[in-house]
Amino acid sequence: MPQAVVEISGLVKNYGGLRPLRLRKLAVHQGEIVTVSGLDHAAAEALTNLILGATLPDSGEVRVLGRSTRLVSDADAWLALVDRIGLVSDRVVLLEELTVGQNLAVPFSLDLDPVPEDVARAAWQLAGEVGLSEEEFGARLSTTTPVAHLKVRVARSLALNPQLVVLEHPTAALADEPVIALASALRQIARTRELGALALTSDRSFAQQVADKVLSLRPATGDLVPISR
Repeated sequence: MPQAVVEISGLVKNYGGLRPLRLRKLAVHQGEIVTVSGLDHAAAEALTNLILGATLPDSGEVRVLGRSTRLVSDADAWLALVDRIGLVSDRVVLLEELTVGQNLAVPFSLDLDPVPEDVARAAWQLAGEVGLSEEEFGARLSTTTPVAHLKVRVARSLALNPQLVVLEHPTAALADEPVIALASALRQIARTRELGALALTSDRSFAQQVADKVLSLRPATGDLVPISR
């Protein structure tokens, strides 16, 4: 059976919302994409921070890559954990006045003008995985579409070869723009790279297109309910 990259049990966390964040049980495995609805942006951020080990549960346990986040005891251990997790979030800053290619180069090097040849190759490989075109790769990010921005965020999250990717409301800025191609690319990425992905989203259409498991959270109890396709 594929290894669990996230295991959450009995989670309760006060984060400033109307009620504490509760999550009775959740597991995400290698090669699997799970979506969870029922979390607003603040709750999604709180859950992401718990998975990253940036905060700890008030009760319950969060295990990431086989280890409880309570056992991450110092800055070096925390940075080592974070390096194994990709994050797709508006909280991750993109540089609008640089090209898409330069934005994809940032995780590898801050030498961006010009981008070193080996770094440019790595950036182009990321672009190909998420379906960015050659034209988009060379364009200033500020001139590209919201879908292209999302593709850049996804590609950036993959740069350090993570074992887990967490997506916070990834399609919130897309209105009704289609993301079928990106959803297909994400499924292929999860299987090829053998990574697990957890998408926190209210976009049911995206969830149905991308996920192996589509779940909805009941905030009062913390139960996760499967949503039929």
